[in-house]
Amino acid sequence: MALALRVDRGSPVPLYFQLSQQLEAAIERGALTPGSLLGNEIELAARLGLSRPTVRQAIQSLVDKGLLVRRRGVGTQVVHSQVKRPLELSSLYDDLEAAGQRPATKVLVNTMVPASTEVAAALGLPEGSDVHRVERLRLAHGEPMAYLVNHLPPGLLDLDTGRLEATGLYRMMRAAGITLHSARQSIGARGATPAEAERLTEAEGAPLLTMRRATYDDTGRAVEYGDHVYRPARYSFEFQLLVRS
Repeated sequence: MALALRVDRGSPVPLYFQLSQQLEAAIERGALTPGSLLGNEIELAARLGLSRPTVRQAIQSLVDKGLLVRRRGVGTQVVHSQVKRPLELSSLYDDLEAAGQRPATKVLVNTMVPASTEVAAALGLPEGSDVHRVERLRLAHGEPMAYLVNHLPPGLLDLDTGRLEATGLYRMMRAAGITLHSARQSIGARGATPAEAERLTEAEGAPLLTMRRATYDDTGRAVEYGDHVYRPARYSFEFQLLVRS
């Protein structure tokens, strides 16, 4: 690992935290790519003049964040950097692909259901009318990142399960001639339900990021309503704020 790592012993910042921040920055900028081996803790400690427990604590903090994984017989390996999603009208699939995260999808449900009050209001349909419900598990580098539930008006496009697993929903819409124009979106956080915890390999009640979005085409028609949950160790949202004078 040819990284320029150094610690400042005169700084009030703990040594393990200095090291973990430098390693995390190297992962974020791509200097440590997914699959890279971090190296031996003893050698790293000797190189930096740190104790082995200090190095172990730095590495464990990144393991806890989901950036590193300890593999028996292999060593400590970079899993992937956290995906930072800009708040714009883009799909998770496109964001993962742009971040070099090798997205994959498992379709869990693909069926017609009666619209709930919430879904009907979001899509501008009568309550109880048929809507298409799609539940997907989105993965990157084989690790689950998000559980996605989407409802769409009937007859909007062919929601073939094979295509849903091969590409993103927004790509399918654009390929069908649907022009995505705007969206209403809310972001929050809550504890994982038992079902979500199992799908995302998290503990029940673990904190998850949430996003709800109603998307509209260029005619003002609601074309999709999404209710998604994300693992915060793997994912974050980025805001750009403008100051009005």
